[in-house]
Amino acid sequence: MQGSFIIGRPCRVCLASFLCLMLSAATLCGQEAKPEGRAVYVIPINGTVDPGMSAFVGRACGEANQDPESLVVFEINTFGGRVDAALEIVDTILTVPAGRSVAFVKKKAISAGALIALSCGDLFMRPATTIGDSAPIAYSQEGPEMMGEKFQSPIRAKFRALARRNGYPEDLAEAMVTPEKVVYSVEIDGKKRYMDSQAFADLTADEKERVTQKKTVVEKGELLTMSAAEALELGFSSMTVETIDAMLTAKGIVLHDRIRIEETWSETLVRFIGSISPILMMIGLAALYMEMKAPGFGVPGFVGIACLAIVFLNQYMVGLADYTELLIIVLGVVFMAIEVFVLPGFGLAGFAGIVCIIVGLILMFQDFVIPDPSLPWEMDILLNNIIKVLGSYLVAFGLGLFFIRFVLPRFSAVSSGPYLTASLKEAHSDASQTSRVHAKDTGEAMTPLRPSGKVKIGTDVLDVVTEGEFIERGAAVVVSEIIGNRVIVARKPDQ
Repeated sequence: MQGSFIIGRPCRVCLASFLCLMLSAATLCGQEAKPEGRAVYVIPINGTVDPGMSAFVGRACGEANQDPESLVVFEINTFGGRVDAALEIVDTILTVPAGRSVAFVKKKAISAGALIALSCGDLFMRPATTIGDSAPIAYSQEGPEMMGEKFQSPIRAKFRALARRNGYPEDLAEAMVTPEKVVYSVEIDGKKRYMDSQAFADLTADEKERVTQKKTVVEKGELLTMSAAEALELGFSSMTVETIDAMLTAKGIVLHDRIRIEETWSETLVRFIGSISPILMMIGLAALYMEMKAPGFGVPGFVGIACLAIVFLNQYMVGLADYTELLIIVLGVVFMAIEVFVLPGFGLAGFAGIVCIIVGLILMFQDFVIPDPSLPWEMDILLNNIIKVLGSYLVAFGLGLFFIRFVLPRFSAVSSGPYLTASLKEAHSDASQTSRVHAKDTGEAMTPLRPSGKVKIGTDVLDVVTEGEFIERGAAVVVSEIIGNRVIVARKPDQ
């Protein structure tokens, strides 16, 4: 019994141990069958590079950076855009460690797109795609013009820094910006190097003797633009692949949880409003001008305020406008209201209001107040914003005059019947007031005449009208004509 007990106990232990091992193995098999894959965030960069795109990339990278082990893939298809927006996107991408950021050129990465692509730690391209040609340009009446050395230098330095950080050929990266740069492929002691003409000229005599091959890669007067095959050969692209899946496989990421971050409807709307903001600004200013010329407050006032509010909120969403710009614009509107409703004529308050509104609108389209001399494109942006705002002001003024003169009278003159009509052609007025007033009599405006109001002539206070002229309270007037019981006055000319 005792022996049987001793033998039986180890058997139960062995059985329990065997069952535990089986359960553990099953658990491990289950974990291998359904492993947790690495998170892969795909962020598309499509269309024109603008502040709206910068705001979207900032939000998307913020989400991706919440997982420090994730891989962030920037899917690029752009011809470029604004320099300041591109640099903001680059600074955002640099918050992602180089080992976690990958650029995948879907169709093209030209100009600012090339700068964005090289800010990533790794680069993959689809067949027949292109990258490069990043010289800064400006548009004039003659068409696009390449900017000079003052503009190229800071951008070239940015390309050089990104190339050094991510292991791309520095001289070739600079050749995307400067057309005067000549780059050679030089083989010394069996090792290939890329160097510009100045670096090659600085080689020692001994180094030049050891040169076994020299080939011009970029000619003078050309900007480096590479196909997928050329980018692979020159050391920019890691591989030419058809899809992101193929790229992930090449990087050894077979099991992954892909998360594609798209623009929300509000971000798409913000980018659309940004493209039509000059039109909205023009409509808003024209509507406010019409409101100033009409008594009371009506539809034009609401339309003007709504258009300018939409433009401001759009710029606020992309991070260019803030409360400072809003306060400046509101201060300008207050000055204009004082000029219209309190002070007669047009003077200092009206001028200050116009200046405040113009300054607020200009600052609303940029993220700086005074251009930085080390960033020459900021001056270019400032000049473009000044032209945009002043142009909108002038067009709005003309548009407002056109509506007041030709459009609004038609709305009041035409209406559908039926009518009850009467002709007062033969009517006569024997009003005692008008009988005591004659043409050329002078008086003083007791109320603003817009165009109707009250005027004191002698001891009589009469209801009068002007011929469309607005006359402030207290101004001297003269009776120009009396038609029936209507007294028509005009501003008394200065003696």
